[in-house]
Amino acid sequence: MSIGELAAHFGLATHVLRHWEARGLLAPARDAAGRRRYRTADLTRVAVVLRAKEAGLSLDAIRSLTGVSDAEERRSLLREEAEALRSRIAAAQASLALVECALGCEHEDITQCAHFQRAVRERVGRDAAVAHAPAE
Repeated sequence: MSIGELAAHFGLATHVLRHWEARGLLAPARDAAGRRRYRTADLTRVAVVLRAKEAGLSLDAIRSLTGVSDAEERRSLLREEAEALRSRIAAAQASLALVECALGCEHEDITQCAHFQRAVRERVGRDAAVAHAPAE
């Protein structure tokens, strides 16, 4: 299968597949003219990469996970990814709460809302603490 055929199969642009190859996620065979030739294993690999991206994994994390054969090392990487996802989910939930609060706020100017002002004070305090933390 050519790069165009593979890209069309998954609804991707060909440059995406070239980028994944450059990042070490794909290693297609080459024909005598040097053109990429994708096999069944490559289709499976693209499906794995797409599913992992849908799960929120970065290309670096996907490369690490797919390149590891040791089960304990894979679990360790997955634990790290799970924690990163939990952090992103918590941040997204906090953002959603702020937006929903703003939507229900009676103030014309969101900066006049007590909830908004408290969130800003908390952020200023957290950032100030980081700025004054001793360097390691």
